[in-house]
Amino acid sequence: MNHRRRPPLLLALRALGLGDLLTSLPALRALARAFPEHHRVLVLPEPLAALAVHAGAADQVVPSVGLRPLPPQLSGADVAVNLHGKGPQSHRLLVARHPRRLVAFAHPEVPESADGPRWSPDEHEVRRWCWLLSASGIPADPGDLHVMSPDRTVPDWVQGATVVHPGAASEARRWPVGRFAEVARAERASGREVVVTGGPSERVLARALADQAGLDPSRVLAGRTDVLELATVVGRAGRLVAGDTGVAHLATALGTPSVVLFGPTQPRAWGPPPLPRHVVLWSGTAGDPHADVVDPGLAAIAVERVLHALARLPVGRPSSEPGGGELSGAEAPTAPG
Repeated sequence: MNHRRRPPLLLALRALGLGDLLTSLPALRALARAFPEHHRVLVLPEPLAALAVHAGAADQVVPSVGLRPLPPQLSGADVAVNLHGKGPQSHRLLVARHPRRLVAFAHPEVPESADGPRWSPDEHEVRRWCWLLSASGIPADPGDLHVMSPDRTVPDWVQGATVVHPGAASEARRWPVGRFAEVARAERASGREVVVTGGPSERVLARALADQAGLDPSRVLAGRTDVLELATVVGRAGRLVAGDTGVAHLATALGTPSVVLFGPTQPRAWGPPPLPRHVVLWSGTAGDPHADVVDPGLAAIAVERVLHALARLPVGRPSSEPGGGELSGAEAPTAPG
C-alpha cells in the first residue's frame, strides 16, 4: 500500500477584512515562495476565502469569526505566522496550537514571540508584514500586490464604468452620501456608466445614493455580488471613487484607476502605491477611525476636488504596470485643493 506523506503545515492568521487581506498579499506570497512544500492554511473570514485562493494567498482557508480559538486540526503546524496584529491575543491563539515555529512581532506577554521584531505604529500596512517576514529571514516584496481579475459573469455595461462605493466600516470613514451622488451625476453627465457597489449591510446607503443621483436601480450592485464578482466588477471598470475601505485596495490590486478619500486614517499607513492611476485626497488631519460621525477632515473634501481628481486619472492600464506597484515610504499623490 502506498502511503503518501502529508505535507508540513504552514498556518497564517489574518482574521480581518477585505483591505486587510489585500495589504497582506505580498507577505502571504512570500510565504508561498519560502515554503513551497508546505500546505498553506489561512485563517480568514469565510466571505473572503475565494479571493484569497484566487490571489494565491493560501492553499486552503479556515473560516474565522474574530479571534475565537482555532480548531484542533490546526495543531502542530510546522510554521505559524501572525499577520493579524501585534499581540498578545492573536499570538496566544497560535501558541495554543503548539506550532514548531512562531513568526510574530515581539510582545512582552508572549515569551514565544521574544525573537520577533518590534512593532512600529508608523509603518505602512503592506510594509509592516513584509518587514515581519524579512526580519525573520523570509524575503518579501512589498510591490507584489497585483491580482488578476476574476472572470465572473457581470453585466456588460460594467465595462469601463465608474464604480462609486459609498460605504466603509465606520461612519467616521464615510464621505456624505449626497456628495457621492453629486459625483455619480457628474459621471453620468460625462457619458459614463455608473455602478454603485457595497456589502449586504450597505444596500440602503447605495440605494439612497442612486435615488439622489437619478440612477436606474439596476446600477446598484450593493449586496448582490460575492467577493469574486465584486473583484470582476472593479477589474472591468474604468475608474473607482471610494473612501479608505477594502474596495479601494481592490482597485490597487487590479490596476483600476482610483480616487481614494482619506479622513481619520492617514494615507501613509493605508494608501495606494504612488502611481498616476491612484489619486489620494486628504485634508492632512487624523482622527478616530471608529467614531460614529464623519471625520471633519474627510467632510472637508469638496465634490469639486473629487471631480478634478477623476479628470486627472489616466484611461486604461499601462502595460508596464499591470497592477500593484512599488510602495514608497511617503503617501500616494495628493490632489491639490
